[in-house]
Amino acid sequence: MTKRGFITAVFFLFAGILAPAETVIHVGAFPNITHSQAMVGKSNGWFERAMGPKVQIDWKSFNAGPSAIEALFAGAIDMTYIGPNPAISGYVRSNGEALRIVAGATSGGAALVVRNDSGIRKAEDFHGKKVASPQMGNTQDVALRAWLIAHGMKSTDKGGDVQVIPLANPDQLTLFMKKELDGAWAPEPWATRLIREGNGRLFLDERDLWPGGQFVTAHLIVRTQFLKEHPDLVKDWIRAHVELTEWINGHLPDAKKLLNQQIQKETGKALPDALLEEAFGRLQPTYDPLRSSLMTAAKSAFDAGFLGRTMPDLSSLYDLSLLNQVLAEKGKKAIQ
Repeated sequence: MTKRGFITAVFFLFAGILAPAETVIHVGAFPNITHSQAMVGKSNGWFERAMGPKVQIDWKSFNAGPSAIEALFAGAIDMTYIGPNPAISGYVRSNGEALRIVAGATSGGAALVVRNDSGIRKAEDFHGKKVASPQMGNTQDVALRAWLIAHGMKSTDKGGDVQVIPLANPDQLTLFMKKELDGAWAPEPWATRLIREGNGRLFLDERDLWPGGQFVTAHLIVRTQFLKEHPDLVKDWIRAHVELTEWINGHLPDAKKLLNQQIQKETGKALPDALLEEAFGRLQPTYDPLRSSLMTAAKSAFDAGFLGRTMPDLSSLYDLSLLNQVLAEKGKKAIQ
């Protein structure tokens, strides 16, 4: 090596040592409309711009909450957008150690749909019927079982006569079309697909069961260790999340277009515009985690036998301190 080459190599070596190291944040999300902040943010680079050039975002895509929780347990992701029941399950399984809810993401976006020719017109007509949910113990499954109990019915596994059948959403649509299912409690956009493609009819919009029509469908959780080690990065993300939520609600046509583009990129198929409009109309992007609705859902999950023999203590599940700092900086009301 020449003297000049040696000096150049030494220069770049020391430049590399002195340069601030880039931080990588591993973030999970699902390619669906209830994760609108993640989909829109991935599509237009919102979070990359907000976090700055010294932070690299490693996006991870999941199709179900349990797999995202396993990745969080393994340290493969630092935060993720996820539904309430997987978050509760992950918290309970880890004895309250693994994760914290730091912000809300979506309210609404689930419905009970029945086949038009199922003979179901009122609640009592569900006796002896076959009704699907996406997964045993998931958010919609718990909602379905709680609704049945409230109307004096039980699933067959609890001694009743309503068959609750856990089925992936695409399989629900297939069996609707084959007339092998009478109904399904489904998240969007699958509820709308059951209506538009499966000869279905909206029996109940889940919003009608909740005060003010608001209930948590998705929120942002963070691995507890990452939250303790990098509160500044989590706060920056929450700030970007709050600002993006407000942008989406104020620019719905543009936001829906970006959302659909990202869904097409990740799944290979965009949602038809009319379907997206109807499905998105049943949900609301929000940064409020709607804590009271989660606690109610947790009680329903416990009553359905999914949370053990004693109701777990969820008092430390939330850490809204950083969210409230961001809201205070923006002159907005704190969330209790």
